[in-house]
This record gives sequence, structure tokens and C-alpha cells, in this order.
Amino acid sequence: MRLRFPRLRVIVLVAMVVAALAIVGWWAFGPSGVAVELTKRSWRMEIIVERLRSESGSDWCDELPEGAFDISRRTIADPTGKRAEPGEHCRYNVLAWRRSWIVKNEGGPGERPDWPRPPLRMAPPGQPGSERLSKREAYFEIELRDREDHAWVCRVDAERWQQLRVGMRFRIPVDRFGTANCPAMYPSNI
Repeated sequence: MRLRFPRLRVIVLVAMVVAALAIVGWWAFGPSGVAVELTKRSWRMEIIVERLRSESGSDWCDELPEGAFDISRRTIADPTGKRAEPGEHCRYNVLAWRRSWIVKNEGGPGERPDWPRPPLRMAPPGQPGSERLSKREAYFEIELRDREDHAWVCRVDAERWQQLRVGMRFRIPVDRFGTANCPAMYPSNI
């Protein structure tokens, strides 16, 4: 005995199989990444400001850092056992540059990126309290959003940042944890 499917059931079944194969094919062979649009461009210029501070320390007197002052000495045995004989151990102060604060300027494409110019404290030479500019960092960032309003912020170099415009569309690989691979971003015609 032979089973016969009504013609409508066969058509529906074939349509479902074709749709499933199309979805799997698109997933496997379609364009990779998430379709996104550039929604914002911004820049930030940061400079670390260091302050000259007086710090205390202790060490063997024959291993003091350069510039040590207010030295007090005492003779002790080495607790680590590296020195066979008791030796002079010193407590001292030394001037050292330490990170104090960060100054920054930030803006968007309508403003020219510019380094901040903070007022710096000046103390007499050899005295704590003076400040100086240290490490500089420039950040050029773009914000990308997909159709579900998920957002990613990517850093790009200054030259690329100048070329990009709000409204441009891209595809960007996103891992299963939602982290975008910004360097792998490429233009899209979505």
C-alpha cells in the first residue's frame, strides 16, 4: 500500500526545507559580521601630570638611590642571609616624580583636536611640589550602532578618523561575547 501526500502538504514541506537551506546558506556563506552605521565621531587628548614628591624608603646604605637625603643609619644583620656580616641599613628620603592627575581636552568633528595646556605648579629647585607634563595619549573614536541599537566604540588612527563620516555603513565582526573586532571593520553597501 502506497501513501500519498496531498499536493499542498508536499509543497509546504518543500518550501520549509528550501527556506531552512537558504537560512543555513546565508549564515554559512553570506557576508560576515554585523551591519552597523557610524553614529558619532569624537577625539580626546590626555596628558599625565606628574608632581615631584618627597618619599621615604629604606635600604642598605651602600645601595641608596641617587639624591637620597635625611639619611639615618643603623647596623643590623641581614634577615635574608645574603650578607654574611652585619651592615649599615639606612632610612632616607628622596625626591621622585609621581603621577598626580590627568588633564584632557575632548570634542567632536567640529572642533580641532588640541592638546590641553594646564597651569603647572612651580617650586624652588630641589623642593617637592613642582609639576611637569609627562606621557601624552591621543584617542580618536567612532561609535557604531546596529539595527537593534547595540553600540560599539572603536579607536582608529587620526588619518582614518578624518576620512570617516556619520552615516557611513560598515560590517564588523562581533564575537559571541559581543566584543567587536574593530580592525577588521570593512565598508558595506547595506
